Amino acid sequence: MIQVFAASQYAKRLLARASLALAALAASAQANAPLDVRIALVVGNSAYSGSAALSNPANDAKAMSEQLRKLGFQVLELRDGSRSQMTEAIEDARKRLHGRSGVGMLYYAGHGVQIDWRNYMVPVDARPRSQTEVVAQAVDVESVINAFKQAGNRVNILVLDACRNNPFEGTASVKGLAQLDAVPGTFLAYATAPGNVADDGEGENGLYTGYLLQEMAKPISRIEDVFKRVRLQVRQKSRGNQIPWESTSLEEDFVFNDGRGAGSVVAVAPPPKPRPEERDQIFLREKVEWDRIKQSHNPDDFYAFLQAYPSGAISEAAQSRLNQISQPLVTATPVQGRHSVQRDVQVGDEIEYVYRDYLTNLETRRETLRVTSIKDGLVEINNGKQIVTLAGGTVRNDMGIDFDPPLQSLPADEFQIGKKWVSRSQETMPKNIQTPIGDVGWVEQEMKVAAYEQITVPAGTMYAYRIEASLRSYRGLSGKVTYWVDSRGTIAKYVRRAKVSLHNGMTRDNSWTREVVRIHKPR
Repeated sequence: MIQVFAASQYAKRLLARASLALAALAASAQANAPLDVRIALVVGNSAYSGSAALSNPANDAKAMSEQLRKLGFQVLELRDGSRSQMTEAIEDARKRLHGRSGVGMLYYAGHGVQIDWRNYMVPVDARPRSQTEVVAQAVDVESVINAFKQAGNRVNILVLDACRNNPFEGTASVKGLAQLDAVPGTFLAYATAPGNVADDGEGENGLYTGYLLQEMAKPISRIEDVFKRVRLQVRQKSRGNQIPWESTSLEEDFVFNDGRGAGSVVAVAPPPKPRPEERDQIFLREKVEWDRIKQSHNPDDFYAFLQAYPSGAISEAAQSRLNQISQPLVTATPVQGRHSVQRDVQVGDEIEYVYRDYLTNLETRRETLRVTSIKDGLVEINNGKQIVTLAGGTVRNDMGIDFDPPLQSLPADEFQIGKKWVSRSQETMPKNIQTPIGDVGWVEQEMKVAAYEQITVPAGTMYAYRIEASLRSYRGLSGKVTYWVDSRGTIAKYVRRAKVSLHNGMTRDNSWTREVVRIHKPR
């Protein structure tokens, strides 16, 4: 049990030991990792005709090719490519990767357009005057995805710095590129959120690629952390006008730089997960930093925190706080056929829930939640009996348990299939006769946006995002929860399969379901 979260000398020694242990595990895994076949197709198109010409893509492709070679990739580089050259290069990459269970990567910089929810890379010889001509003259991003699938790659990486203003008037249905779900084994990255436009950059490289080159060079950085740090830096530099976007379905860890120097082709196997006591100390380190900044109104404090802990147990709560005090100016358009989640909470909103026993499905109770106050990003329900953030973090639950940082049950940004995050909080029990000062410990949830599907609850039939989570706490609570979030950000259905370990060695079932019966919003 963690009773006090303080940066004592004893705690610092524990943190140092945990860090050394994790480094040793990583080094051991790296030493035993298999050879890694890495092939990258790098395309940079700048020399478009007339006003369509761009300054940086060819420079970006040259710099990216040099960086990838240093990181052990065999690079197929194409600058200012025609359509036939681009399609030939895609086929060449497929052949070189075929049957090798390798890592295939596409980096594309240049003009890109979307038509009917499909994304196209524009060759320099394209002269489209209509949407039909774009399809005939451009290269569908899907053709690269299919080539990688046919090759049987274990990891696919697609980076599209291709969201400049469309110079071909009337040829694209929507500006920017369309959002796609990453197919299995794929990491997909865009220079800006789908449906938006990226900056071509003022220096030798584009804004996005310049930061990406820096982060890829850092040793032993998971691919998710590389792109999260890039996103933060681009967002900060552009003052929220450009926010990169990623979607991943990778089932294994991948790093660009294994720390062995230029030309290394050794895959880094993920280190074993930290033991419980190591996880406690890692959280302690983050919590000390969180306590230092959590009341701050300076966005730079949260940018710095997220740079240090891009995938930590408090990162989603920190991202939520950053969004609150530094509102992003752009959001991603949803995937075709899906709704975006609008969190437009108002005072007077009411939600009625019915609770049922999980095994018998018999109703056990009903509960009405009414928003009674909204202030400084905090939503008070039933006069403060519950408190949540506007971004879906729980500050106080219906049992009076307080959470610091907020327990982030919803993603801070857009809902994306495959989105994963961990949320861990200090948990303070309410004061009572047994615990006059309030018992203090922790609770942790690992979550994933698993699907978008239709559900039926007493309030009606609707489409919702399904989130699957596992939970555990210092009090012996463990189990699985599944919940569905509708277009209003309401948890429409919640299924909990959990147990509590008792002091006598026995366990107590803690399973139930909750469904929304009625939603009322004031006019």
